[in-house]
Amino acid sequence: MDDHSLKFSGGYTSLPASHLPGSVPVCAAVDGVPRASEFGGPSALPDVGGEHNAQPSNGWKGLCNIASYRPYFNVDTYVVVERIIGSLYPHKGDFIEKIAHNPDMYGPVWISTTLVFLATVLGNFAAYLSFEPSSTVTEWVYDINYVNWAAAIFYAYISLVPLGCYFLLQYLGVSLSLVQIWCLYGYSLFIFIPASFLLIIPTEILRWIVISLAGLASAFFVALNLQSHIMATSDKWTIPVVSSFIVQICLALLIKFFFFV
Repeated sequence: MDDHSLKFSGGYTSLPASHLPGSVPVCAAVDGVPRASEFGGPSALPDVGGEHNAQPSNGWKGLCNIASYRPYFNVDTYVVVERIIGSLYPHKGDFIEKIAHNPDMYGPVWISTTLVFLATVLGNFAAYLSFEPSSTVTEWVYDINYVNWAAAIFYAYISLVPLGCYFLLQYLGVSLSLVQIWCLYGYSLFIFIPASFLLIIPTEILRWIVISLAGLASAFFVALNLQSHIMATSDKWTIPVVSSFIVQICLALLIKFFFFV
């Protein structure tokens, strides 16, 4: 083997890639995210499993895409607890502004599911405590239909009522995202969780006091927050605020008549 061949015995791998004719400079990674090459082509396949690649889809198509909701469940426990505590102070009216940059759906889904479970269990327990044997009914029987009623009421409420509120606000020219409205209505239900434990007491007057206070607190929480947000940009707050207040009161009455009679 001659001297000329020995110079290239290492193969092409020993040559700097940047000096090869027609070569494309290798793209650099900044903060772990590959950048495109100088010629605009993709430098690497996207990491589809990455946390930051799941972005909400724009438009109505995003409603049918599960990946669109992923960012709204990426929330810390501390944030959820802080928002739950904030829902217990309806007079502040700053809840929508606090969640403006990071609304979540984890809290509303968790609260609604918890209410389905509590309304079923505690509703039956309240019926057991209030049961009085008669000549026709001598033994108390667990009512499994409470599960169906609870799921229908709470899941339909948290899905349809915010959607109706969103369309009403859009019609009135008020800017508020659907996820923010879902978040607002979802956290407004938390007050009914501690109220459910008090509603098992077999005293009708006490039950009416408890459900009235819980319903008013929830109604004022939604109404005052909507009013504060709408009045910042418009004076068309009467219809959405009054209607939201009435809907919350109706929900409280449904809880009372269906589960704690």
